Amino acid sequence: MVSIVPPRDARATAARIAAALAAADRSAKTHPLYFLDLNAVAPSTARAIAAAFAPLGAAVRVVDGGIIGGPPAGRAAAESGAADGALGHGDGDGAAWTRPSVVLSGPDALAAAPREGARLAAVLNARHVGGEVGVASGVKCCFASLSKGFTALAIQAFSTAEALGVRAELEFQIGGRQSGQLERAQRSIVDMAPKAGRWVEEMREIGRAFAEEGGWVRENVFERIAEVYTAISEDTVLGQEKIESRTRGTTFGDAVSAIREGLDSRRQT
Repeated sequence: MVSIVPPRDARATAARIAAALAAADRSAKTHPLYFLDLNAVAPSTARAIAAAFAPLGAAVRVVDGGIIGGPPAGRAAAESGAADGALGHGDGDGAAWTRPSVVLSGPDALAAAPREGARLAAVLNARHVGGEVGVASGVKCCFASLSKGFTALAIQAFSTAEALGVRAELEFQIGGRQSGQLERAQRSIVDMAPKAGRWVEEMREIGRAFAEEGGWVRENVFERIAEVYTAISEDTVLGQEKIESRTRGTTFGDAVSAIREGLDSRRQT
């Protein structure tokens, strides 16, 4: 069983599943159920999720996890030959998959699960990174802090430059010195729009992880970054975007314009 939900729903989802399993008759089952929690949460939240299943004993094995990278996508076999993490379709069409990494942790490794555990771990491109629940979630938090933290900084930088009328100059200056960073910022702002609402609680979970595990103050920078994504999701039209049906923010220029429209409107109220 795999749980992938918005981070704010992770604990409630686990509690609901644990309650259903407690009420179910599993006496005829010969193998334990593996519950993979692949949500973007802090290590302490992952441990709380595991605790919800503790009354079920050995009947349920909780595996902590995190997904690093975008969703699987097809690519030409020629492009995938030397790339890590490619999995062939096996349908003879010459295509292959690029896959995200799935980091896992806990006392029970998915690859050791009876029957199909090893195969499932291979298909998921999974790496077991530690024997304690929470370790994999920590890896996910640290990784996402760099990728989504960068996007939040880019949002603020380019939307402020737009307000000053100097966005083109900022692009020129960054492009001339850090062209890779400019391309990354442009791409990340466009891709961010439909996901901003889901990222709000993820940023808070990162802040929780940094405070509880890393010793940083509770009111750290990711509490503020959560506010950036709240503004995108609640105060701009980008918050209404859906990945499968984009209408605004499909280009970098329009994404920045939409952000400015929302922020300007909020400032006038």
